[in-house]
Amino acid sequence: MTQNNKKFTELSELGEFLLIDKLTKDKKIQNKSSLKGVGDDAAVIKYDENEVTLVSNDLLVEGIHFDLMYTPLKYVGYKAVTENVSDIYAMNAKPEQIIVSFAVSSRFSYEAIDELYAGIYQACNDYGVDLVGGDVTSSKTGMMLSITVLGKSLPEKISYRNGAKEDDLICVTGNLGAAYMGLQVLEREKKLSVEPDFKPNWQGYEYILERQLRPVARKDIFAFFAENNIVPNAMIDISDGLSSEIIHICKESGTGAVIYEERLPIDEQTKNVALEMNMSPTTAAMNGGEDYELLFTIPVDAKDKITKNKEITVIGSIKNKKEDIKLIAVDGQDYPVLAQGWNSLTDSEE
Repeated sequence: MTQNNKKFTELSELGEFLLIDKLTKDKKIQNKSSLKGVGDDAAVIKYDENEVTLVSNDLLVEGIHFDLMYTPLKYVGYKAVTENVSDIYAMNAKPEQIIVSFAVSSRFSYEAIDELYAGIYQACNDYGVDLVGGDVTSSKTGMMLSITVLGKSLPEKISYRNGAKEDDLICVTGNLGAAYMGLQVLEREKKLSVEPDFKPNWQGYEYILERQLRPVARKDIFAFFAENNIVPNAMIDISDGLSSEIIHICKESGTGAVIYEERLPIDEQTKNVALEMNMSPTTAAMNGGEDYELLFTIPVDAKDKITKNKEITVIGSIKNKKEDIKLIAVDGQDYPVLAQGWNSLTDSEE
């Protein structure tokens, strides 16, 4: 893009993460209380010697992050809270409060906003967090929803993205790719809805639709870590896709990694729907976002503790920084892992 012979850079050329890097590069922390700023799932602030406070924020925009043609407002509210508390769990910390702000156009009634808040309050109850404030204003088009979450932890319990060490085991919780395949089904049915006498077909897609519309953050894994005295060396939640997230960890930690295709946990319904849509289940697992599972690394000697939990799968290992980030396919071939997950500046729900 040019103007008056000056070249301007399209935001879509940069993508979300490079944009953030450029805007925050070389910006110095001015307060000793700011232990961690931009570059992780949450900021870490230390006000006293005993505990640290964690803060994270997400902005959701109608038509970019959610589509009200197939997403009930109650689910929008629930998912918005899930996204935010997941960032706190990804730091191995406990979410405690949220602040909700939103902008809406005149096409939304009080009853519609009440439905949105029903989902927010349900999520607050499920995660044990309090809604303690916020703001509301008008919008000329659609809805925007912003949630800030605050959490707490002991300083020594925090897991950052930059702590992965050579020979660490790479682990994930739950299964991958389900939310992405649920989105594909929703988008397919949306396109078909213009046809006469259309009736949506949800049979056989129940699990992946729930994973897309009403995902659940891994509160249970945070509790498991606490009960077994486990502090991952590095951790991140899988919101933008496994490929993007392992690249974040390796970049911040200065390491390489190997992931094994045969070890990727993929639900049977996810596999079936991917094949139905002529897509590789591995592609869905590596590049699909919004699973809100946890990706973390642990020392090899902690493996026995991890295997107690059937919701955790070891999918690979951390290598030294001279090695690339690779996916070892079932046939033994290795492929470079590329960041092909969700990008809010180039992708949308539409």
